[in-house]
Amino acid sequence: MSALQVGRSSAVVAVAALGLALFTLVITENLPIGLLPLIAADLDVSLTAVGLLVTGYAAVVVVASVPLTRWVRRIPRRTLLTGLLTVFVAACWLSTIAQNYWLLMAARLVIALVHAVFWAVVTATAAGLFPARVRGKVIAGLFAGPSLAMVAGVPLGTWLGQQAGWRTAFLVVSAVGLLALVTIAAALPNVRPEDNHASTGTSPDARRFRILVVTVALVVTGVFAQYTYVTAFFTQVSGFAEAAVSLVLFAGGAAGAVGNVLSGAVLDRWPRAVLVLSVALQVVVLLGLYAFGPVKVVAVGLQALSGFAMAFMVTALQSRILEVAPGSTEVASAASSAAFNVGIGGGALLGGVLLPLAGVRPVALVGGLVAAVGLLVLSRE
Repeated sequence: MSALQVGRSSAVVAVAALGLALFTLVITENLPIGLLPLIAADLDVSLTAVGLLVTGYAAVVVVASVPLTRWVRRIPRRTLLTGLLTVFVAACWLSTIAQNYWLLMAARLVIALVHAVFWAVVTATAAGLFPARVRGKVIAGLFAGPSLAMVAGVPLGTWLGQQAGWRTAFLVVSAVGLLALVTIAAALPNVRPEDNHASTGTSPDARRFRILVVTVALVVTGVFAQYTYVTAFFTQVSGFAEAAVSLVLFAGGAAGAVGNVLSGAVLDRWPRAVLVLSVALQVVVLLGLYAFGPVKVVAVGLQALSGFAMAFMVTALQSRILEVAPGSTEVASAASSAAFNVGIGGGALLGGVLLPLAGVRPVALVGGLVAAVGLLVLSRE
C-alpha cells in the first residue's frame, strides 16, 4: 500500500491514536510500581508478590514477542490492532474487579501478551502511512506517547490511585485505551502487512540487525542496573531527601520528552549517527554518576541527560530497524522489544547482585562499563 493512498489528516490522527495506545500500555506496565503498597494491602499479599506483577509482565514480553508476531503476521493491521486493544481494555477492566491476587496476575499476563504484539507491529504500521523520507518524524511522533506516559501518565496514575484507590487508576487507563481503540478503528486503513512499504527493511542486513539487538540488550542492562536503584543512589550518594527523588525523576522524564521531539528533527538525516551518539551519552551518564554522584547539581543534570539520550536511542533504534531488518520489520521489532526487556530485567538483577557486595555507587560504574561494551559492539555496525 502506498503512503499516498491515505489522506494526510487521517494518517496523522491514526498515528496519534497509536501513540495514545502506547501511552496506555506503558502506564499499565509501570503502574503497579507506584501503587505497590496499596495493591498489597488490598489483596493481602506481600510487596514482593506485587512486584512479580511487573517482573512477570516483562518475562511474558520477552518470551512471547517474536513467536506471537510471527503468528499474526497475515492479519490486516486495523483488525489486529483493534482486536488487541479490545483485549487490553477488557483485561484492564478485569484488573479493577479482581478480588484476589491470581486473577489480577492473570489479567496482567494477558495485557503483557497484547503489549508483546502491539509494540512489535505499531512502528511499521505508523511508518507505512507516510513516505519513507519522513519516517524519523513519524516515529518521533508515535513515541511521544511512551515519553509522556513516563513524564506525566505514571505519576498521575499513581496519584489517582492514592487518592481514589488503585482500581480507579486502572479503570481510567482502560477508558483511555477505549478511546485509542475507537479512534484507530475510525482512522487506520485495514492494510495487509505485505502491502505496507514499511513491512520490510529498505537495506536488509542480518549482521547489522544482530549488532543492534546485542547493543540494545547491553546498553539497557547498563542503564537499568543504575536506574532500578535510582532512589538509593540519589539518597545515599547524592544526599537528597527521599521526597526529592521524584523531582529528579521528573527532570529525567521531561528531558526525555524534549529528546523525543528533537529526535524527529534530525533522525531522517543522520539515523545511525543519532543512535551512536545516544548510546555514547548513556555511557557518559553512568560513568559520570559514578565519578560525580556526590555533586547534587551534576548528578541531577546527568540523570536528565540519561532521559534525553534514552528518547533519542529508542526512536533511532526503531528507525534503524526499518532500514536493516533482514526480513519482516515487525518480527525484527519484536526481537528488539524482547532484547530491551531482557536488558531491563538483566540490569535489575545485576544491580541487585552488586548492591550488597559493593554499595550503590559502584553499580553506576559497572553499568557504565556494560554500556561501553554495547557502544563498542555498535561501532562494528
